[in-house]
Amino acid sequence: TITAKIIADSITEDGNRLTTMQLMYPRFIHAEFLTHRVHTRSASSSRAIPIAKMIESIRKDPAMPIHWGKNQPGMQADEEIDKIAMHRAKGAWLGAMDSACRYAEELANLGVHKQIANRLLEPFQHIHVVVTSTEWDNFFALRDHPNAQPEFQELAGQMHCLHLMSTPKLVAFGDWHLPYTQESDGAVPVRIIKSAASCARVSYTNHEGKESTPEKDSKLYLRLIMADPPHMSPVEHQAMAVPGDKFYANFRGWGQHRWELERKELAGVI
Repeated sequence: TITAKIIADSITEDGNRLTTMQLMYPRFIHAEFLTHRVHTRSASSSRAIPIAKMIESIRKDPAMPIHWGKNQPGMQADEEIDKIAMHRAKGAWLGAMDSACRYAEELANLGVHKQIANRLLEPFQHIHVVVTSTEWDNFFALRDHPNAQPEFQELAGQMHCLHLMSTPKLVAFGDWHLPYTQESDGAVPVRIIKSAASCARVSYTNHEGKESTPEKDSKLYLRLIMADPPHMSPVEHQAMAVPGDKFYANFRGWGQHRWELERKELAGVI
């Protein structure tokens, strides 16, 4: 299963658009996704999800290739193997998954931590990712393209279509882009905390508010920013609209909440 949806889509008065998407895709293409360094990402973690829960999700919906390409020189497989070979190949893939699950369970029974046992399961996992960026053109050009790996092309195609069809919300200078929140959630500081906590919960796939309360959000937020060293990636998705095309970290025309926390000067910009 490969899915994408827009969580928040905002644009400044200067036309700088900031979009947050929630994605699910095979973990085996995640390394390629990470090469796009201009994006802010938070992702589900093999170190955070219990072994039994991971095995259950894999058996229910294993990550598999969507195009069974025939071996040939080069990075692209233009032609698929025949139907008989494809049937056997799918069986081999699922057999490898069953074997990995059995060995992960054996490690769990021996008392081995999930950060080790779950590594055996990664080729068959789907990963959940929250991604925020102002810079999408190069990503779509490279990945929504026939030369991309088919699973990545499918993901990027969905994302590109959503981006083209979505109408971003106009955000005045000094106002905020806050994924996973609504204006009814309260004042901006409260919404920043809720947004950051929701983005952090993607680590263990509880990022859609099912466990969210103001008290739990505040506790998680403080745990992130007060850690030594702090865990700052979840506070990169919240950003304030600022005039001009200047980059603040990896966002054009938007100042990340992380910049505020690290005492980068946005004072005087608005």
